[in-house]
Amino acid sequence: MQLNDDIHNYYEKLVIDYITLHKLDKRFSNEFLSDLCCIVLNQLPSKYIRHEVDLAFYMPAAERFEMEMNVKESIVRALEFMESREEREI
Repeated sequence: MQLNDDIHNYYEKLVIDYITLHKLDKRFSNEFLSDLCCIVLNQLPSKYIRHEVDLAFYMPAAERFEMEMNVKESIVRALEFMESREEREI
């Protein structure tokens, strides 16, 4: 059995949305952002979906807000961690 290509972790979209909204893709290299995404996504729970429209329809606004706050907090922690490691390597 093979999983359908449509199945993905919804937090991936939220992380990418945050990166784009805050223009982190303009500040950091793709290599840095790839590492950042791995660190962030490993801090967050999984929320697998097939179609975003289904999630948008069934998810309460409070849950969506909580997920977005979790992403923000995880990105802030990961950025602090990664930037502190870069400073030590200099």
